[in-house]
Amino acid sequence: MTVWPAGSEHAPRDLTSRDDVEVLVRDFYTRAFADPLLGPIFRDVAHMDLPAHLPIMCDFWATVLFRAGLYRRNALQVHADLHATFPLSSEHFARWLALWTATVDDSFTGEKAELAKTQAARIAYSISRRLLGESGSEFITIQRHPRRARRR
Repeated sequence: MTVWPAGSEHAPRDLTSRDDVEVLVRDFYTRAFADPLLGPIFRDVAHMDLPAHLPIMCDFWATVLFRAGLYRRNALQVHADLHATFPLSSEHFARWLALWTATVDDSFTGEKAELAKTQAARIAYSISRRLLGESGSEFITIQRHPRRARRR
């Protein structure tokens, strides 16, 4: 995390607008495209057109953070389609989350910045579990061991 001097004009502040979201998303994708694990997926597998993708992701995060109602796509389906071509592992989602968290921490601080990190963790966990055919919920039911259940 970057530590800024007190009173610095560059000191992190909270996310307050779609413009802030655009800065965050642009910085994140700059890092992700350069990342040795994620970059090849974005560039060579997904063939992501970053100028076309950025407004979509800004809509997504503005909706997540500010309830803007701008994102109307299915994020799970996009990842499921990619997963069918190139299996995404928990390592990919962990790296995505680490980059996202570092990007938020380097430029923003406050309630919405914390929400951006919390929601990213929930999203990464949910999508990765659902791609593996499991529940996307954070709440997993505790079940009896099958042998013990039969003994009753």
